[in-house]
Amino acid sequence: MSTLEIKGLHVEIEGKEILKGVDLTINTNEIHAVMGPNGTGKSTLASAIMGHPKYEVTAGTVTLDGEDVLEMEVDERAKAGLFLAMQYPSEISGVTNADFLRSAINSQREEGDEVSLMKFIRELDSKMETLEMDQEMAQRYLNEGFSGGEKKRNEILQLMMLKPKFAILDEIDSGLDIDALKVVSKGVNEMRGENFGCLIITHYQRLLNYITPDKVHVMMQGRVVKSGGPELAQKLEAQGYDWIKEELGIEDETVGQEA
Repeated sequence: MSTLEIKGLHVEIEGKEILKGVDLTINTNEIHAVMGPNGTGKSTLASAIMGHPKYEVTAGTVTLDGEDVLEMEVDERAKAGLFLAMQYPSEISGVTNADFLRSAINSQREEGDEVSLMKFIRELDSKMETLEMDQEMAQRYLNEGFSGGEKKRNEILQLMMLKPKFAILDEIDSGLDIDALKVVSKGVNEMRGENFGCLIITHYQRLLNYITPDKVHVMMQGRVVKSGGPELAQKLEAQGYDWIKEELGIEDETVGQEA
């Protein structure tokens, strides 16, 4: 079992404090969902864990199996087993999907132990079939000209091929129709197991209808203010966030618009 542990995390961007003491522990074989209104720090949490240079960690720790994640460069975090599926994946002209994925896989392996081309192609074809992706997408430039739904499927394809210890899915359901949502969820559910943990950041219960979380956390004012099981997400869908604000005496749940 592996553990991703976040303790007392404070994060600023351009001098404005966004995260104000986040505590969260995720083990492999668990899927956690983080929900909350806009501007409460959810995407900042994802970016800070992965080392986005705009976000300055001013206090707290992030450890992966006891190793200090915050001391790692971004590529070292990826090699250690962290993966971020972004809201808005970049387009990279001149680099095909297949070449990008094979290079990413080989970067995690020792020299001389690179994945064979035939093994890579077989696995890539299998995962693309699972995600109902046209095989020709493997030879298209990374995300270039992809629709929003294609980009999201491509992020899950990367997840399935790279097999990280922990994945952070930042609003992976944003802009997806119901059919694409089911396919993306299928890919995530296929990853579930003792060697994989996941943190899903979402606004909506509908994704959690297809990916049942073990735990649900609500973020307000830059911290986790409430945690529970899948039933918490269902209650939020039915009743919104006002009952939490009233229960905790919170007037303004936000910390400002996130970058």
